[in-house]
Amino acid sequence: MASPLVECVPNFSEGRDPATIGAIHAAIVGVPGVKLLDVQSDAAHNRSVFTFVAPPQAAADAAFAAMRVATARIDLTKHSGEHPRMGATDVVPFVPVTAVTMDECVALARKLGERAGKELGIPVFLYARAAQRSERVLLPDVRKGEFEGMRGRILEPDFGPDRVHPTAGATAIGARPFLVAYNVYLDTPDVSIAKDIAKQIRTSSGGLPAVQASGFEVQGLAQVSMNLLDIDITPPATVFQAIKALAVKRGVDVMKSEIVGLIPERAVIRAAGAVLQVPDAADHLLEAKIRAAEGGGGGGGASLDGWIDELAGGSPVPGGGSAAALAGTLAAALVAMVARLTIGRKAYADAQGRATEILAEAERLRGELRRLVDEDALAYMAVSQAYKIPKDDPTRARVVDDALVGAARTPAEVAKRAARVLILAKEIEQIGNKNAVSDARVAGLLARTAIEGAVENIKVNVAAMGDPTTGRDLLEEADRLRGS
Repeated sequence: MASPLVECVPNFSEGRDPATIGAIHAAIVGVPGVKLLDVQSDAAHNRSVFTFVAPPQAAADAAFAAMRVATARIDLTKHSGEHPRMGATDVVPFVPVTAVTMDECVALARKLGERAGKELGIPVFLYARAAQRSERVLLPDVRKGEFEGMRGRILEPDFGPDRVHPTAGATAIGARPFLVAYNVYLDTPDVSIAKDIAKQIRTSSGGLPAVQASGFEVQGLAQVSMNLLDIDITPPATVFQAIKALAVKRGVDVMKSEIVGLIPERAVIRAAGAVLQVPDAADHLLEAKIRAAEGGGGGGGASLDGWIDELAGGSPVPGGGSAAALAGTLAAALVAMVARLTIGRKAYADAQGRATEILAEAERLRGELRRLVDEDALAYMAVSQAYKIPKDDPTRARVVDDALVGAARTPAEVAKRAARVLILAKEIEQIGNKNAVSDARVAGLLARTAIEGAVENIKVNVAAMGDPTTGRDLLEEADRLRGS
């Protein structure tokens, strides 16, 4: 069983002073169990991004140690840079990696926020999945006004004082999925073009989904600076092509692009596959095949054979919930395949537009369902831990029920997405390539299996609750999806 591992990516408002950057570095690596993966400092943005992984408590301790150094050494009254910021430690996100749930990362964020508020005297705002207010989910909304705009105001932070720290400002702490910081440089100094393109592509303006974007002038070039919130929904290659097309319309070209921090391997492989028009590029990677042959799998995960062996083993995880999510993943993959076999074929010219839309949605659902394969196993582990609480502990019943609710929510998400895959499978069967009708039908059968399997998992978790009415809504929704 893999050990619990959390990624933490704190951003500090210092990209020019080697001594301060070095002191933050030393604070992070000085905590046992921490592995620092990457440090990127940018003088123009005057910002440094550290990426490290560690067991949950070690990750929180390292983040706090770094925050303490930043609070002592960084003075925002003397800070200037292109990137928006409100704190010396501007943002601290926790990301689940292995054997850790998103809920556990939320708890970690709250614990760190409370500690930073008390011991460092910094107002802390919880954001993303840890947000306790809907208007604080998005980081730009939390950071609005920046340090200067917050200085004269009475704040309402989740933790800490109601006024900004006089030199260290305020900090956002949260939990989120993997995020990719991505910048595209244009071959013009005209920042108004970058700002205009950023407005067109960002989600908040009706552009691409899961994209935050702004325009800056960096080193004499206009830069479109972005956070890609979910690369399975909108990958970097899609963003790059959209920016390039918009730039060409304005008589400029793309000079280069850059990744700030780290990016999951699959995003680069998919980008290469798109450029080369090799949709199965990931299946032809020498190093991945070597890792799989050695039992390590690709991209740091288990190989398919290894996962199946785990499923057949004596451990309760992965179990039926993960298998149901995998069935949904396979269904979405088959829908995508049939769509691709339809797009570009003259015999199906009338279906091109809709087949393209189906492909995009199927790929998004495939990514979401694949994540739920792992999340189901992690949710069950939380239930197992709850049951280990001594029976005479007065909190045990509540903790167990909370864990069971979490374990029921994951298959509920599987059922919701699989129901949508089923609709797409039926539609692509009707309009898609007739040579792939059987594939579309298999997709439908797998989607139906995913729904049925998810409902069974919801039922067993709700039945185990001390108060079964707690999960009634989840069960009713699942039954509705089963009958659709």
